[in-house]
Amino acid sequence: MNLIQNSAIKTLSAAMRSVRAEKSIPYNFGEKHLDYIRRCRDCTVNVAEGAVRAGKTVDNIFAFCKELQNTNDKLHLATASTLGNAKLIIGDCNGFGIEHYFKNQCRWGKYKGNEALIINGASTNFKTRIVIFSGGMLESSFKSIRGNSYGMWIATEINLHADSFIKEAFNRTIAADKRKIFWDLNPDNPKAKIYTEYIDRYRNDSINGKFIGGYNYGHFTIDDNINIPEQRREEIRSQYDTSSVWYKRDILGIRIAADGIIFRGFADDPERYITDSVDAEKITSINIGIDFGGNKSKTVFVATAFLDGFKSLAVVGEHKIRGEKGEVDPQQISDEFISFVKKLYGRFSSHLIKYVWADNENQAVINGLRYACTNARLGVKIMDCRKAPCNERIAALTSLMAQDRFSVLRECTGVIGSLSEQIWDPKITDRDVRLDDGTCDIDTADALEYSFSKFIKIILAEGKVKNEQ
Repeated sequence: MNLIQNSAIKTLSAAMRSVRAEKSIPYNFGEKHLDYIRRCRDCTVNVAEGAVRAGKTVDNIFAFCKELQNTNDKLHLATASTLGNAKLIIGDCNGFGIEHYFKNQCRWGKYKGNEALIINGASTNFKTRIVIFSGGMLESSFKSIRGNSYGMWIATEINLHADSFIKEAFNRTIAADKRKIFWDLNPDNPKAKIYTEYIDRYRNDSINGKFIGGYNYGHFTIDDNINIPEQRREEIRSQYDTSSVWYKRDILGIRIAADGIIFRGFADDPERYITDSVDAEKITSINIGIDFGGNKSKTVFVATAFLDGFKSLAVVGEHKIRGEKGEVDPQQISDEFISFVKKLYGRFSSHLIKYVWADNENQAVINGLRYACTNARLGVKIMDCRKAPCNERIAALTSLMAQDRFSVLRECTGVIGSLSEQIWDPKITDRDVRLDDGTCDIDTADALEYSFSKFIKIILAEGKVKNEQ
């Protein structure tokens, strides 16, 4: 057998492996999704919007990978709010991501210092195609892609990208041989910039014949995803408060402005969540959140307990330091915090109370608090809190309430009052911002959220497990 025959056999074998790899992924698209994917072939900008678990991201990944097979451009861009999310949602996508589409033909690595998926195999006619992964959430994120030239750009959760990043990404694809954009998002505030500056403007220009290159928009809900059985849809719906803005956006797929009371379900029926006692034997751990006071705000401690692992969250203690600006010094904070912890020790086993999550913007007070706790021989470790985005914290708490996985001791009147009165800022109409003008107790809200913010992903995952049992 000569060298030419050997080469041909190797090429055919690689091509067959490529086909087997693609067919091994259980793609199953409904007709609505297929129509969207077909339109991607002829359109420069492609936007899939709608509810969670609707199949939007998989549609775009599939269409992106198809185009990647015959593009002449070497470099391409894949983004999410963070680099980690980009690799997880677009790269892996629970078995439907780019790395699985090009199974046995790609590898993760670095390209010019960037996180990348490097593809070379029969599917790309043995031409190297590199997908650079990046996060776009921060206003400074655009610096990570500046100076590069990309062919196609696929982005998930595009509404969580900074506008400066979006503009830079567009600029980086101007010289592409095959310039294609693939976006997906859950519905947001209808006046959000992602609509007014991009999506709705493109739609209007397309209708008026002014959008050159083709604009493709698809709207989907979980009812359009033929891979999700009705029982699973009900499980997903059960994780939301039907009165919340997230239910209307994530489940109904509706663009809606956040207004009025944030925790409507709690405010309407607080007794549903208030309890007179917590079973100490079910407590896995107790965490304390601290929000330090400023000009008009108060310093607040809130203790929450995880029950049966991370199955539920209970507020078991609170304390607010009284005093105006200039009247509260670090020593008072340390003294009252030590007293607060000792009271918790008297009610619960001290080994359960190990971590304190403090507002990381006041390092001087934190260091003083650590020193004071060490001298008082308290077995707590004071850490900088994970300041998850405010709306992420609110959404997690709303989900816990909807699943009856949240409770608060009746004596914690500060937390009860705060949850009942928090509202969306009516003066900010293009994004969701909690009102913080002194009329609502946001200090207590922050302390409560800091106590569990580090564990949001674990808490929400536990809820999914519970529903599947």
